[in-house]
Amino acid sequence: MPSARLTFQSGVGLLFMSRLVRQVYTIVCLFLLLSCAGAFVAPAQEFHGALRGVVQDATGGRVPAAQIVVRAVESSFQREVSSDSRGEFRMDELPPGAYHIKVQASGFAETNSNVRVIVSSVQEITITLKPQPVQQSITLQTDGPGSITTQPIDTSSAVHQTIITSRDLETIPLAARSFANIAYLAPGTEPLEPSDPTKARITAVSTGGSSGLNNDLSVDGADNTDDWIGGFLQNFSPEAIQEFAIRTAQEDADTGRTTAASVVLSTKAGTNFWHGSGAFYGRAAGLNARFPIDNPAPDPKQPFSRQNYVGTLGGPLVRSKLWFFSSFEYVHENASIAYSPASQTEFNALAQLAAAGKINDGIRGVNSIDVPSSVLVPFRDYLADARLDWQQSDQSHWFLRASADTYITHDAMVQQAALPSTGAASHNNYLSLVLGEQYTFNQYWVSSFLFNASGLHLTAVRNSNLGFALDFPFTSTRSTISGLETFGDNQFVTPITAFPVLRNQEKYQFRYDVSHANRTHTSRFGINLIHEPVLSGALAATSETVLVYSNDPSFYAANPSQFYFSSTCAPPVPAGVTCTATPAGDGSFSQNVQRLGIYAQDSWSITSHLTVNYGLRYDTTFGLFTASGHSQSANPALAGNGIVSGIPHDYHKAFAPRLGVAYAPGSSGNTVLRAGVGLFFNDLAQNGWVQAFNAVNNFNIRNAAGPPSLIDPNYHTPYALHATAGVQHAFSADWVLSADYTLETGMHGYRRYDFPNVSVFRTDNRSSYKALAVHLQGNVSHRLNLVANYTLATAKTWGCQIGELFDYVNGVCDPFNAFAPGDYGPSGEDVRHRFVLAGTVHAPAGFDVTFLSQAETARPITLTTPAGNRAVTDGVKSTLDQFRGTPYIQTDLRASRPIKFHERWSLTPFIEFFNLFNRSNPGNNYVGNISALPVPVNNLANVTALCPTPACSVPVTSGKQLLVPAGALGDFFGPGTTVGIPFAAQLGVKLTF
Repeated sequence: MPSARLTFQSGVGLLFMSRLVRQVYTIVCLFLLLSCAGAFVAPAQEFHGALRGVVQDATGGRVPAAQIVVRAVESSFQREVSSDSRGEFRMDELPPGAYHIKVQASGFAETNSNVRVIVSSVQEITITLKPQPVQQSITLQTDGPGSITTQPIDTSSAVHQTIITSRDLETIPLAARSFANIAYLAPGTEPLEPSDPTKARITAVSTGGSSGLNNDLSVDGADNTDDWIGGFLQNFSPEAIQEFAIRTAQEDADTGRTTAASVVLSTKAGTNFWHGSGAFYGRAAGLNARFPIDNPAPDPKQPFSRQNYVGTLGGPLVRSKLWFFSSFEYVHENASIAYSPASQTEFNALAQLAAAGKINDGIRGVNSIDVPSSVLVPFRDYLADARLDWQQSDQSHWFLRASADTYITHDAMVQQAALPSTGAASHNNYLSLVLGEQYTFNQYWVSSFLFNASGLHLTAVRNSNLGFALDFPFTSTRSTISGLETFGDNQFVTPITAFPVLRNQEKYQFRYDVSHANRTHTSRFGINLIHEPVLSGALAATSETVLVYSNDPSFYAANPSQFYFSSTCAPPVPAGVTCTATPAGDGSFSQNVQRLGIYAQDSWSITSHLTVNYGLRYDTTFGLFTASGHSQSANPALAGNGIVSGIPHDYHKAFAPRLGVAYAPGSSGNTVLRAGVGLFFNDLAQNGWVQAFNAVNNFNIRNAAGPPSLIDPNYHTPYALHATAGVQHAFSADWVLSADYTLETGMHGYRRYDFPNVSVFRTDNRSSYKALAVHLQGNVSHRLNLVANYTLATAKTWGCQIGELFDYVNGVCDPFNAFAPGDYGPSGEDVRHRFVLAGTVHAPAGFDVTFLSQAETARPITLTTPAGNRAVTDGVKSTLDQFRGTPYIQTDLRASRPIKFHERWSLTPFIEFFNLFNRSNPGNNYVGNISALPVPVNNLANVTALCPTPACSVPVTSGKQLLVPAGALGDFFGPGTTVGIPFAAQLGVKLTF
């Protein structure tokens, strides 16, 4: 029975989670024993920073053989190095944070200073020594944790990146309290709707015009990428984050498994001083404006409330030896989905049909349907993080971090035009454990070791089990990603892809890196192995009858004799109705996948002004196409399909060279010119071809995911060619301006071919992204800190409808003419102009006002027919870029007033406003299927008129007459981003010590 299978699979998920904990415990003990025995392996890759500088005398002459000692201000971490014959020095693999520098040289006075090291960046300093006996000190960046508005110039790297610090996370208003919200401050990034309902509230970041599912995320060097859906895997509270870098172009060779960008995140650690915080954030319906489309007056106001309870604590367990840090955040939210008057009209008509006995054939059916004005969506989330840092010796530093995220959402996947029966209760559990050590052999050699174990267990139990579902046109708005049904048993299946009702993912990662720095070269090489023995789950596979109607319920309520219902598709089925009876199948899928990455890179300082970064990376995968122990040769659709004659194999030729140049003309170091080129490979997320994996189970061609499905044998790992060039100039210590051009050419992207008898998944798509990003940061008299970004971009790919770069949603109109004229056009994230302005005003009386404003031009819309092709108006097929939605403009603001007492204690009450000016931002969320328009059209195959009356009296002279804003996404995937929320206010208070 399906319910028994689900219960059994849920038990399996809990079993593997407990097995994961036991395995991790064993490995942790093993490595701790090795360390006590003097093992020298060690973790710190791109999630650390570096310090580079010059030691000189008062005349500017270089001072060789100077001893530079760097010690962390709040712990005992220490490194030493000597300046070379040119007076230059460099230290890599430094954890981000504040450091004290002591410099000594024969014949000179000792110099002391403070400096801040930033994640994934090289901090450059110049130290001037004076003759003895004068003793001096210099000051470098000592004002707290820094901010995005105070980033220094890095003259040695070609990487385009932006650093977001804990100060930014604390002060900039975050509508969803997700660190990804603030990532939009980086040039070249865009907001987008979270693309995965199985990971609520884990927002995504669009880079390179893509959906964000092709980005790489690492946390403390540990992989945090979802290998089934794509995108970020586990969520983290902003209070647990020290800082993170968004590397949008020209990543070094140590970065892999991305065709767009990488996000490098570092968590907070304990210090030699006990410190902590407690905070409360509160929102309610009374502080929110109405959404005019879904919830107009005089209907009751849409219910909403959310409270966030946050706490942190950290300090020394053994001073200067062992430190502890922890954070916890609890989210108690009662969001809701409001039904618009148009939806309620159709729902009431459907209820009228049920009351008349029309939805009952004596076998199955209903005699009544409840129509609420809104549906409550309760959401509870628990985010926990704990970290231990241990200074074993001056050479060896260990850390152990455990993080968990567990949440449950009721009525998940209900959207504005579907009744609660189509929803589900979604329960997710994430766990990750990371163990690492950094070992310093001497001033030149540093090694890093990291072990990561993570697990995911998801269950989604749907609200109804009627055995049938009804699908009406009005439900098919752009937001109908959850399924096709208006009422009944939603199978969570769309024409594009499928969302699982059960997911288990168990991942183990081993990473080892070694770096070496001397006078002219900073080299690094390493290996990264990811073992996923469990990558499994299930699609909904119970028996179901789906009835698809060409007219809405109001039509059938007025013409009840034309309404057809049968839970078995009993003949005769009238014209205008499609009835499909699907028997129970095997919806499970299971994989065991290994991923290997090897790289070597070098940063060559040819002169003090010219640095060349070059490297080579190799990535490959094993078991990518093996499912439930079978290759695709076991797929029964392979025999006699007439399209595909072979099976796919893992691609083992993913060699990715990288080259970057950084040139700083003159002696001031205020200007740097950058350029780079490189290849970036990334396997597609497995969800794209889950139907083919599902088909091999029991050698059964019938599966829950749709028609017979095959993977083309000519699989090629998708890749992107990045070419970049830019300039950055510091006009002063307070004002920095940069301009960067990026060209990304994508090859071997995913596309789905729906032939008459079989669906084939191929990697033959191509794409292009071009962008010019301008960034300005400045500080005015300690009263104003600001950052401004402008991006001019274009993103294009092949697709029958609006597609995505390097995503699994792209299909073709005609499988026999896949590259037809007109099928190349903008991606869903094709934003031509985007402007961001953010900053903090330090007002009189101690008040701080922080603002974040975003403005971008409209994104494209595809108008389609029920057949999935683009709409035809007056005999002309619409183009991929014929229609655009509404420009997005939103301003968020935060006002706070810190109250300091007892020296280290601070109480900060604050108020935050989102969409301050209450602008309506439907984005590109318009009715996409012309059969779902509120005013019917005369002919779905060729629209020439609208039909407010049977006479179809309104001629269509422009396709814009067919553009109708759809309902809001609500909390279907979590708080929307491109579909902006109405005005909302949030009150809170934070205590720190």
